[in-house]
Amino acid sequence: MNLSVRAALHLVQSLGIISLSLCLLSFQACAKPANSETKAQTTEAQSPTPAPKSIPDPNKFALIITGIGGEEEYVGKFAKWSGELKTTLLDKLGFAQENLIFLSESSEPKATAAEVRKAFTTLRTTCKPDHTVFIFMIGHGSFDGKEAKFNLMGPDINANEYATLIKGLPARQVVVVNTSSASGEFIKPLSAPGRVTVTATRSGQETNATHFAEHFVKALSSKDADADQNNRISVLEAFNYTTLQLEKFYKEQNRLVTEHAMLDDNGDGKGSEKPGEADGSLSKNTYFDSLFYQLAGGDVELQKTYAEKMRLEKEVEILKARKASMKEEEYENELEKLLLQLAELNEKIKAKQK
Repeated sequence: MNLSVRAALHLVQSLGIISLSLCLLSFQACAKPANSETKAQTTEAQSPTPAPKSIPDPNKFALIITGIGGEEEYVGKFAKWSGELKTTLLDKLGFAQENLIFLSESSEPKATAAEVRKAFTTLRTTCKPDHTVFIFMIGHGSFDGKEAKFNLMGPDINANEYATLIKGLPARQVVVVNTSSASGEFIKPLSAPGRVTVTATRSGQETNATHFAEHFVKALSSKDADADQNNRISVLEAFNYTTLQLEKFYKEQNRLVTEHAMLDDNGDGKGSEKPGEADGSLSKNTYFDSLFYQLAGGDVELQKTYAEKMRLEKEVEILKARKASMKEEEYENELEKLLLQLAELNEKIKAKQK
């Protein structure tokens, strides 16, 4: 790596530490009770204060598809998990109500093939290249040896059609979380650069009902899932937390493990049960919340700067994933360009925060 790349990287890392410190300080300041002069005020100050609701972020979208349950047990479970997911996204993670589409068998609109296609049409006309789209699928899946499907009310949609629908979205960043049985068959068709795909199983042969959704939804608001303790939950952290909870569940129940979750974020269509060298680079920097957007508050210019910073950070991770297939000089030149742009943006943010 040449000198300018090293210098840019050092600057970005230094400023990143400053930015993170400011973030953590803001959280700590909110957590400290105010000093009081009277007993009544002291009691009030020591009472737990509900966390303020996040400012809706117009730059991200969510589609929750709750498939048909079939048996009463699963109808109830799917409704519970998807309802909790919707509440968490809206109340804790800064998703805007108008940017969230919810389909199920007990709500309007229903979880039918026609409504799913309609939802993608809506996303295609409203989201932009610099936006992020999260797609959650909670329900049953099936695989007949040729086609993998997610079970809806009426005719189902297969994995290849979902791949076509997602490819039609203008958003460069798409996260798909398919929690159904046989969902592992979705990895290959959905895989693409800049995309994170999570499935509850590693193949279409794992057809038993899964428990993945229950723990994944809990991960989005669990402090235990925040492995690096930065007060944010990344897709990778949610995945790792969920797989750990599933290991505990099957061990405690003394049951044969019938689901092995997979994560793919490097576009090779293979996926990993334990992301590390092959997968994980993009998902560890893809968060469900909008912390930087929240920190910018009402400053439109600062919000744009943070948005551009996050876009470039994702570009760096995508570039890292492509390194093995690139010439060293080409890789270093592209990396240098991105790091210098990040350094300039961090200087702007630092100046604004003075």
